Amino acid sequence: MADRPKAIKILNRLKKHYPNAHCELNFSNPLELLVATILSAQCTDVRVNIVTKTLFTKYRKAKDYLEVKPEELQSDIRSTGFYRNKAKSIQGCCRLLVEKFGSKVPQTLEELVKLPGVGRKTANVILGNAYGVPGITCDTHVIRLSERLGLSKQKDPVKLELELQKIIPQKDWTQASHLLIWHGRRCCYARNPDCPHCPVLRLCPYPNKTMT
Repeated sequence: MADRPKAIKILNRLKKHYPNAHCELNFSNPLELLVATILSAQCTDVRVNIVTKTLFTKYRKAKDYLEVKPEELQSDIRSTGFYRNKAKSIQGCCRLLVEKFGSKVPQTLEELVKLPGVGRKTANVILGNAYGVPGITCDTHVIRLSERLGLSKQKDPVKLELELQKIIPQKDWTQASHLLIWHGRRCCYARNPDCPHCPVLRLCPYPNKTMT
């Protein structure tokens, strides 16, 4: 695991390179972000945003998702893939929101992970972006870049999250996630990373750099 000074130096350079890094899922309230995040599994944010543009005008409250048959919701989200499981998770979440949380998305990780289909990754997305509660989102980009940049060798998302919490200041947890995700999508690709244009090239120990 890297030390805190190195982690901060890497993040500062990424901040300079990606000053507008943010969650790329479109939402206007916590419920919309919850649904969008569930839909984003194995799907691009671009596709999710296309689907939710219509979806969020049809389903405005948690109870709205419960007033349609599963087949109808499945049809509405079909293009995001795995639509049967996603529809089941969305309706399961909304049922629990209505029955246990007054139709509101909870604001703690402990409560969020009790919702069907919601793990720590989804919970941290909601906490950090809807409620301003710092959280590290360990998706595939964060896992890959953490290893390449020498921040951590952990590949288990939960163990990685706990390690990154030790070397990244708490106030920066959410933004650090955005920065790593943006860098992973725009430069440090899974295959053929664009190392010549990498803003943290000199700090990166990755042995298989692609250089011209």
